[in-house]
Amino acid sequence: MVSIFAGMAGRFGVNEKEAERFFKFAVVGVIGFIVDFGIFNLSLRPFELLLDNGTGLHDFIVGLGLNDEQTISLARTFASTLSFIAAIISNFMWNRYWTYPDSRSRSVRRQLAQFTVVSVAGIIIRVPIITYTHTPFTNMVANFAALEPYSVRIGDNLALVLAVIVVMFWNFFVNRYWTYNDVE
Repeated sequence: MVSIFAGMAGRFGVNEKEAERFFKFAVVGVIGFIVDFGIFNLSLRPFELLLDNGTGLHDFIVGLGLNDEQTISLARTFASTLSFIAAIISNFMWNRYWTYPDSRSRSVRRQLAQFTVVSVAGIIIRVPIITYTHTPFTNMVANFAALEPYSVRIGDNLALVLAVIVVMFWNFFVNRYWTYNDVE
């Protein structure tokens, strides 16, 4: 499949090796997406329960000055952060050993550090997107009667989709030209 994609790209004047890397990066992205969404959805409810009204953590956070709605919305932030970290680890391993196996002039530690810097910048981009688009997406979905009971969860996932798309482009270009710039 990879060679077919690379060969077709070569017919359009694209460097076949770069086309192969892009295809592999996209496959790694899909794996990371599955890790990200899976852990996000598995951890969202436990974080909601930890931050629910009446829990010690809820009372502590409210004591810091956040209101009930802001406190429960932290569940999204916590779940998204956890899922993002898991996806970073998965993506780094797959990219290091499958997408860029010829990238060996740098140590694993150095590339992991660079990959992490890019990813932390990505999470700085991602968290506000999720935080500020959740409510509009939830309200949009709530307009459909059949989906209204699920509007909060669908809104969470739509916000995550938007964030993943934006951060994917950031990660691809910065990692290709900084983290893995030692390949031809």
